[in-house]
Amino acid sequence: EVQLVESGGGLVQPGGSLRLSCAASEFTFGSYDMSWVRQAPGKGPEWVSSIKTGGGFTYYADSVKGRFTISRDNAKNTLYLQMSSLKPEDTAVYYCATGRTDFGSWGQGTQVTVSS
Repeated sequence: EVQLVESGGGLVQPGGSLRLSCAASEFTFGSYDMSWVRQAPGKGPEWVSSIKTGGGFTYYADSVKGRFTISRDNAKNTLYLQMSSLKPEDTAVYYCATGRTDFGSWGQGTQVTVSS
């Protein structure tokens, strides 16, 4: 069974930074494209970013382009999301997921709150 465990969320002031991590296990992490998806209170899921298996190709939603950076360490079975210049509208639960368009498995999520 695929296991995805997110960490690194928290409360941060506008303009601040956070780094999210997603520890993967029980599947061949390096063989899967991976993504971050977020869900704000009262809204549906929103795709944030994706990365191809080798890490050489990355994709971002317009809302985070230039502020967020996705990366992965296949040797450590870990996915990352470096978030900078955070805005209140980035407040959401952030999930890592397998896949790049169809998200097969999701983690439990980590809360990110951007507020002064």
